[in-house]
Amino acid sequence: MTVALVAMPTHKEPAAGVLLVAGIVLAALTEAIASTVLSLGRGDIIGDTYATSDEFAWLDVGYTAPKLIGFMAAAWLMNRINPRRLIIGSTLVMGAACAIAAITARLDLLVVLRLMQGFSGGILLVAGQAIIFLAYSRRYQPILQALFAIGSVVAPATIAPALQGWLLDSQSWTWIFFSVVPVSLAAAGLLLLAGYSAPINVARRRFDWIGFSLVSTTLFCFTYVFSQGSRWDWFEESRILWLTVIGTAALLAFLGQQAMAKGQGLLDFTLFGSEDFSFAFIVSFVAGAALFGSAFLIPSFAVSVLAFTPTDAGLLLLPSGALFIGALLIVAFLMQVPRVPPIATVPFGILMIMAAMWMLSGSTIESGADDMMPAILLRGLGLGFLFLSITLIAFGKLNDQNLASGIGLFNTGRQLGGLMGVAGLQTLIDNNVAANVTVLGANVSAGIPAVSERLAATTAMLAAKGMDPVAAGRAATSLLGRAVASQSTVIAFDSAFNAVALLFVIAAPVLVAIKIGLSRYMRKRTEQPSLELNAVPMVIATTPDMAPNWPSPTLASNVLVDRSQRQVEDTQAPA
Repeated sequence: MTVALVAMPTHKEPAAGVLLVAGIVLAALTEAIASTVLSLGRGDIIGDTYATSDEFAWLDVGYTAPKLIGFMAAAWLMNRINPRRLIIGSTLVMGAACAIAAITARLDLLVVLRLMQGFSGGILLVAGQAIIFLAYSRRYQPILQALFAIGSVVAPATIAPALQGWLLDSQSWTWIFFSVVPVSLAAAGLLLLAGYSAPINVARRRFDWIGFSLVSTTLFCFTYVFSQGSRWDWFEESRILWLTVIGTAALLAFLGQQAMAKGQGLLDFTLFGSEDFSFAFIVSFVAGAALFGSAFLIPSFAVSVLAFTPTDAGLLLLPSGALFIGALLIVAFLMQVPRVPPIATVPFGILMIMAAMWMLSGSTIESGADDMMPAILLRGLGLGFLFLSITLIAFGKLNDQNLASGIGLFNTGRQLGGLMGVAGLQTLIDNNVAANVTVLGANVSAGIPAVSERLAATTAMLAAKGMDPVAAGRAATSLLGRAVASQSTVIAFDSAFNAVALLFVIAAPVLVAIKIGLSRYMRKRTEQPSLELNAVPMVIATTPDMAPNWPSPTLASNVLVDRSQRQVEDTQAPA
């Protein structure tokens, strides 16, 4: 059975469309704040909850894994629940969970609340982006998706760290959770005032509990491995090894089970019949690694090496947010007015991010915000040119039936790519710090004149300030050891910045080869006469439990007219 919900904003009521988009952007902003709360507030939360590192890890895993699971379950929920009501409910759950988290220091309760925040965050991101795609014609998507990216991509990468740093220094970590509450209420209010549902044509089917269990196991295992593997030296720890084995087995079982389900499983294989989506899904891993990896490196370098406060570290990324937003709007204009194809801006984004990371690789222990700012601004500009294009490439040719599934799968790939990128960079930094200390330490010995002179000068300075000569000598040696460790850390971070730049150097030709291969494969498929697509009939539900929720009879007629106009516009718009 097929369901059609065709209530959408009309040209006669543009204010409602504005409220709809504004509400979705604010809903995405709640997820942005909640998802990044641990990046700067880690030490404060550990101190107030008396948690060990192992216990605290569950706050991180307990958010990310349910978020990924929410990505995969969102399409089915949109099939069963009015999409607008679904995003309103998810936003209110997010606000309530953050409100309770702000008034408790119980670790077990915080873990449960993080589970709720992660799952609701995944649902609202997929539902919000799908509603925008479904409610508006394709020709308006560049600017609308740029606005959505401000809340879902720009905010967690630039705006949220600045807000959180200020709240940590001026108040406490609980205020970060408190800040989500008014945003979630405002988002829910705007969505209620908008009063519209997005059109969605999907065949109702039973929920695939077996597939859901397998993919949930896979995502949980991989989330723990990628987020905690570096801390445990990867496969040197048995739990990391076993979780990797279990996750891999669950993934293979999931793919096999979905193949045997013949279109009735959790994963919609028709998505990969689109060349553009298949290519963008692969690119999402690389883009996620670049986004999350650079967002991890820059504040970490500022805090651990340059001794920035949380406020200063957060403000370091804030100016790049303005260029990020500016680039999104420029790209949207280029695609909407001169009709520039989305793929055209991708190379510019890649080159800008590569150049920015290469510039940051020259940072030293004496670097400051002014020294790093040109590279950070260039990074923001490059991300804007890259992410909107990938989004439009991925979803531009999907139909209403598999759009929500495609959005969920694409976001899952981007998040997993980010986890892989951060894990790889953290491991690279840890290994390089240890190796650099060994190499530098071997060349810093008392027999070297420069070293002896520095130790003697430092000892004399400390003794002149009243310290015992013997204690001054030991202190001078300790200070020299700290200098060696600091320089080793700087070199390790510089290597990590270079690694992000080299990621694109290696990935770019591979992605080009994949694009060519996909094009040839799809061309061969279309040349085979036996492979014909069957049209899927659309039936308007007339039963009471499936009838569309029309705001008024007049609006219903206008909606059907607008639906026809939208189809005509889409056929006339260039691909």
